[in-house]
Order: sequence, then structure tokens, then C-alpha cells
Amino acid sequence: MSRKRRMFEIEMPEEPVEATPETFPAGKEEREQRRGPMATAIAETVESSRDRARLEAQIRAENDALAQEHVRLKRAGLITDMIPLDAIDTRKLIRDRAPGPDYELPELVESIRDIGLSNPIRVEPAEGGRYELIQGWRRLSAYRLLLEETGDTEKWGRIPAGIAARGDELEQLYRRMVDENMVRKDISFAEMAQLALHYAMDPQTEEHDPEKAVAILFKSAGYQKRSYIRSFIRLIEALGETLMYAPEIPRALGLALAQRLDEVPGTAAAIRAELKGWDTRSIKDELDVLRRYAGQGDDSETAAAKPRSATAATPSGKARISFQIQRPQGSAKCTASNGRLEIRLPRDFSAVDRRKLEAAVRSLLEGLD
Repeated sequence: MSRKRRMFEIEMPEEPVEATPETFPAGKEEREQRRGPMATAIAETVESSRDRARLEAQIRAENDALAQEHVRLKRAGLITDMIPLDAIDTRKLIRDRAPGPDYELPELVESIRDIGLSNPIRVEPAEGGRYELIQGWRRLSAYRLLLEETGDTEKWGRIPAGIAARGDELEQLYRRMVDENMVRKDISFAEMAQLALHYAMDPQTEEHDPEKAVAILFKSAGYQKRSYIRSFIRLIEALGETLMYAPEIPRALGLALAQRLDEVPGTAAAIRAELKGWDTRSIKDELDVLRRYAGQGDDSETAAAKPRSATAATPSGKARISFQIQRPQGSAKCTASNGRLEIRLPRDFSAVDRRKLEAAVRSLLEGLD
């Protein structure tokens, strides 16, 4: 007996089916959805490194530009700082000022004391944190005098200085020093001639002929002025160590004396013999001797052959006298020279009644007679 399989049709209720997107996003978003925490951290690190590299490159470029600008400003002398006086040396350049007292320096000192320094000096960095002076010998000297006089290291222990870049040629440094001082009218032909001699003697310079050095150092001067300097070179070469007041020699006297030295053999030896040992002579004494030998004295030709007279051999005073007198206001520094008497005291003399001040000065002068 066979059994028949019965089939039943069962109707199931239809359930709503949510629509699924036919397509799925591909690319970065899909990868990010599938990326694990470690991969994400690595990607962020790489991106951060790239940003840091770009930032460092930008900073290096800015630093290079700033460094180039700093060097440019230094070469132009536009970088200024307050430099300690005891850190400044003056050995690199031979100064174009004659050694000895500078009678106009007190005026510069008073000007700086009253209104300050209007023009900074110029220095060049040296080894060990020190500096070499390039321009501003008198300004530096004035600051040193103010520091010595007042002891105020806070105010006068440092000086404004333009810091030049190292590496300028020595010839250019000399030229800058010369051109700065040529502006002043008080630099003498003897000092200019002495500088040309020093420049030629400097082993670091290329020109060792002083007359050719004039063309290098005084290029901005006219032809006639350079000719005068060359004449004074012959004078300084013959008598430089003998003369005490070479900067005081007028142009006309120097030119006449240089010509006489060329034309009359033995003139230099005679002048040296007459001035030898005469350490107390004044400016006038020395110039009178030179005028006689140059043919500008009263006796012209015959006077040059005459020895120094007894009166001239015993001049009335020394070339310079300095002393100090203690006063309630402090130490009064007194300096006396030919035609000049100076008293320096930390006191405002302008506050003294004019009649009282005049009477005191008159009494002082009468007491000297």
C-alpha cells in the first residue's frame, strides 16, 4: 500500500524589506572605515612630519634672510650697541692724529657731557669678545676722560658704537678714517704726512712708498692738496723725531722749509742740533727756529747759521704744566700751556654771579704777574 505525500501550500505574510543601496562607496572613505587604530596613528605621524619639515624649511629661509640683512647693516655701520670702553683696542689702524696733548679735546668733552654723543664711534669685532677701533679716536678719548674724571661707569663706562662686519680691506679702513677727519679743518698737513708715512710702514698694506700712499689715502683731496702733503712728507722724514709741535707748522712755512731742505744740504742737521735738548721750548720758540732756517725770519739767510741765543736757550716756561688742587667740590684739575689756562672742577661756574667770577679771574691773573 503506497502512501501519497501530501503538499500543503502555506501562505506566509509578506514583510517589508528595507531597500539596500545598490552601490558602496569606494576609495579613501572605505579604507578609513576599514583602517585600524595603528594605521591611523601612522598616517597622522607622517602628515605631522611633513608639516614640521615645511615649517622648519620656512624658518631656515627666514633666518638666512635675516642673517644676510644683519651682515649688510653691519657693513654699513648701522648696527649700534653700547660697548665697554675697556673692551676697545686701538692697535689695528695707526691714527692720523699726532701724539701729544689735544688742546681742543676738552671742548669735545664738554659737548658730550652736556648733550651726549651725536655720532657713534665705529668698531670691528676682534678675538675674545674685544673690538678694534676703526673711527672715532677723539670721541673714545673724550669718553675715557669723562670716566676718569667722574668714575661713573654707569654713564661713561660704555660708548655707543657702530659694529662693522669683519673683512673690510685695510686700505678701505684707512680711507674711511682719513675722509672723516678731512671734514674737520683742524687736521694739519704734518699729521696727514705722518699718516702717509705710517701707512707705508705698515707691513699689512701693499704700498710702501709714502708719496704713492698719498694718492691712495687722500684720493678725495684735490691735486694741489696732495702736492702739499708730499712736501710735508719730506719735512717729517727729515725732522719728525726732532719736532715737538709739527702739527702747528703753517702750510706756507712747511712748504718753504721743505724746499730749503732740498736746496741747502745740512739744513736738517743744523735744525736738529739747535733743537736738541731744548725740551722746554714753546710752540712759538720752535716755529721761530724753523722760520729762520726757511728764510722767513728777520735775518733770513744769515740767521739760519746762527746758534740759538742765550735768551732762547732758557725759555720762560715749560710747554705744558698740569697739577691738581683739592677743593670742597672735589679735585680741581689745572692745565697750563702756551696761551691757555684751564681749570676743571665738578662745579657749575655759570651759576656764580658774573661780577664775582670776573673779580676772581682778575685777581688770579694779577697774582701771576
